[in-house]
Amino acid sequence: MQITWFGHSAFRLDFADKAVLIDPFFTGNPGFGGSREAAVRGLTHILVTHGHGDHVGDTAAISAETGATVVTNYDLCMWLASQGVKNFSPMNTGGTIDAGGFHVSLVRADHSAGMGDAGVSVPLGSPNGIIVRAPGEPTVYHMGDTDIFGDMALINEIYQPKIGMVPIGDRFTMGARTAAMAVKRFFRFEAVLPCHYGTFPIIDADASAFQAEMAGSTTRVVVPEKGDPVPFGG
Repeated sequence: MQITWFGHSAFRLDFADKAVLIDPFFTGNPGFGGSREAAVRGLTHILVTHGHGDHVGDTAAISAETGATVVTNYDLCMWLASQGVKNFSPMNTGGTIDAGGFHVSLVRADHSAGMGDAGVSVPLGSPNGIIVRAPGEPTVYHMGDTDIFGDMALINEIYQPKIGMVPIGDRFTMGARTAAMAVKRFFRFEAVLPCHYGTFPIIDADASAFQAEMAGSTTRVVVPEKGDPVPFGG
């Protein structure tokens, strides 16, 4: 498996004949890095953690452009369908689907979810974390936007993820100290990739505080250059 980070919470997973984007916030993202052309080339699926603009991002446009199937919670799926998305597979917290060659599960996240205009936010289902499991590949857990919570222990017990995408930017998600506590207390990750930082001035600018909090852990902290694929697993 290769994992590419494009800034904020946007990642691409490449494995077997699949190319999967998670939370493709490109347009209007001051922290976007890499090539949009490369990000969408050969895309098969788009997974969205929750209904905030900095995670839904370019989902509708990219799906229309590539034909990629959108997977997210039911309410957000129906809203995206109203925005013109044709290929979608709705689900909800606790559910698992066979996406064709890999499985997607939605798990709990402690956050909010909704979008709107003029200060009026329309709820778009629950916020989620996303588990991706594929034969012969390390299981991936994108936490979405979340605080720490005790049931992370159950997520680890049920899915046994080996790679984690962990929000560390504070204010809207866990900060460095809490994110490191979540990783060390509840999981047995082989590697974690911090995210949801360095995008806007009101969240943490870099991953240095998280790296410091993770000192001494056996879990490898990977801070990739934006747009550069990093190999994981065999």
